Amino acid sequence: MKRKNTSLGVIIMFYESTRGHIQALSSADVIKEGISKDGGLFVPENYPTFSLLEISNLVPMAYPERAIIILKRFLTDFTLEEIQGCTEKAYTNSKFSHPQIAPVKKIDDKIYILELWHGPTAAFKDMALQILPHLLTKSIHKTKEQKEILILVATSGDTGKAALEGFKNVPGTKVLVFYPNNGVSEVQKLQMITQEGRNTISVGLNGNFDQAQTAVKSIFSNKDLNLKLDQKGVILSSANSINWGRLVPQIVYYFSSYADLLSLGEIKIGEKINFVVPTGNFGNILAGYYATKMGLPVNRLICASNQNNILTDFIHTGEYNQNRPFYKSISPSMDILISSNLERLLFDITFKDSLKVTKWMKSLMTEKFFKIDEEIKNEISAIFWSGYSTEEETLRTISRTYQNTSYLLDTHTSVAMNVYEKYEKETKDQTKTIIASTASPFKFPHSVSQALWGLSPLKDKSEFHLLEDLSLKMNLRIPDCLKDLNEKKILHNKSCNVEDMKELILTL
Repeated sequence: MKRKNTSLGVIIMFYESTRGHIQALSSADVIKEGISKDGGLFVPENYPTFSLLEISNLVPMAYPERAIIILKRFLTDFTLEEIQGCTEKAYTNSKFSHPQIAPVKKIDDKIYILELWHGPTAAFKDMALQILPHLLTKSIHKTKEQKEILILVATSGDTGKAALEGFKNVPGTKVLVFYPNNGVSEVQKLQMITQEGRNTISVGLNGNFDQAQTAVKSIFSNKDLNLKLDQKGVILSSANSINWGRLVPQIVYYFSSYADLLSLGEIKIGEKINFVVPTGNFGNILAGYYATKMGLPVNRLICASNQNNILTDFIHTGEYNQNRPFYKSISPSMDILISSNLERLLFDITFKDSLKVTKWMKSLMTEKFFKIDEEIKNEISAIFWSGYSTEEETLRTISRTYQNTSYLLDTHTSVAMNVYEKYEKETKDQTKTIIASTASPFKFPHSVSQALWGLSPLKDKSEFHLLEDLSLKMNLRIPDCLKDLNEKKILHNKSCNVEDMKELILTL
């Protein structure tokens, strides 16, 4: 239900939990809290819509201006000046290496690459995690919160560094990142353990990402732990995409990339396009779904998985079955078997049936399995198409794409390209398509180099030697954040087991 401020005629946006047991809250409250106290995820009570005229009006704007237009429709308890301040601090050329922030590159007559990795950590998480700290500090002020905010993060590789960098030295906050000790690349790990900042903590976990994410979510709902933290003057929040403040900025680049295609004369206003998104936790592609609900002309959302293809199976069968092998892959940020943001899609697609969603989520927790109704499965598969790429296909796609187009993909974007090729072959769809590129190829130099030259030339070379080789041979510039990373001082060397996470939090 839409709520109006009758004196101004302004629609006020409130947020509810997917589990249905929490009173609706303002955007400042949900950004501060991160996850609902009933274990659910916050979602808007309704979604703003944009006309084709409003979308075309985005064309002459720069990225920060486009962000203001989108965000002000969701963050109605923020003033325009506050939102403008947040976007202008986040999306600057001192932080992003490309003047367009998230540029679109044409690959051929129907394929375009949306580069989301020009931020300070060379991964797409910067698109949200450069603005979230500013939104959170405003939210703390608005809600008159006096306690310190401890931001808990579980990462499969990229979110951790982006959160550490985004919240570095932000007053009133402390950020604690848990990453799987053996589940991230050498570059990703060094990015986290060399992180500077008086309020940053990075901890290696003897477990995988799913275990870390499940533990973090349970910590939020642990009343005894939260009471002890409260007594210490600390409250918890999240920088994972379970926090609406992390998800809503991602909606912006879907609208922005469409506006860029309009600006380049590649499409006409109202023309539908496809988006291909490599995803494990479902947050990135969910932002595209929300953009579609808001009126962005989208033909199909194509969900690309690696060999941990639980989302592919779910979209095709309606069964979410976590009882399967967990693979460590060359696209590690997608090595996930519990896709938290799927809960938000299910809540929306079932017309806010929180009882049904809660039943499915409890089944996933206890049985590692749930199955949705056939009718709901058909609705999802009408919006989403899904496929997956094997390790061999991912490597071949990097090589083939470079040979054919001179464009160098990272392993995650290669998964998306390979899945798109399968989609096109199966459906014969010739709709113009944007592929979301989620990381710089320099973040995964060993796998990218292997794809280009095979394993023999890589023998006895570290990832950092390969960075230099890749730069010289491809005539590409290494992102500043990755240069000399191996020479930085290691500042974080803590490690713990999953069952010790709660105790570690209390010692901070």
